[in-house]
Amino acid sequence: MPEITKDYSRAKEVIKKGGVVILKTDTLYGIIANALDRKAVKRVYKIKGRRPDKPFIILVPSVEDIKRFFDVEISDKEREFLEKKGITVVLNLRDRRKHRYLHRGTGTLAFRIPSKNKLIELLREIGFPVIAPSANPEGEKPAVDINEAIRYFGDKIDLYVNEGKVEGKASPIVKVENGKVVYLRR
Repeated sequence: MPEITKDYSRAKEVIKKGGVVILKTDTLYGIIANALDRKAVKRVYKIKGRRPDKPFIILVPSVEDIKRFFDVEISDKEREFLEKKGITVVLNLRDRRKHRYLHRGTGTLAFRIPSKNKLIELLREIGFPVIAPSANPEGEKPAVDINEAIRYFGDKIDLYVNEGKVEGKASPIVKVENGKVVYLRR
């Protein structure tokens, strides 16, 4: 029987130990794991049945945390979108050889500062970025509640954080190319 809680401090413990947690992100339930832990990232790919060439979105509490962990250039326009919170911004890496297990050969990483204060606080407390793909097997619709997530993944997930039903609408994704904003997902 999978462990279910409403306690974010328990989620923090599990993530810090390299575990995988499902909890509500800005709009959807997401599969959360340490983005700097190759083993945890690989495990999420396996759990989701995710195509190996498709990178995950990374959640951070601030723009400074992106710079702290990743070698990226952030333009003023990209910073502006990130600081709005809840918008995913695709950034180019300076060195494509680094973080290959995350960027999967694309040379880019997608970052979002959550709009949900409770999630920002969790990220600050754990002290590292997390991957946060939607809680669904590849090709299925995202889970709208914790029971649906459990039906999808069962005991493959270390902890489920029950936060009720969600809207089921994904956050926007943008990329700034040659100074112009391109919406990859609205």
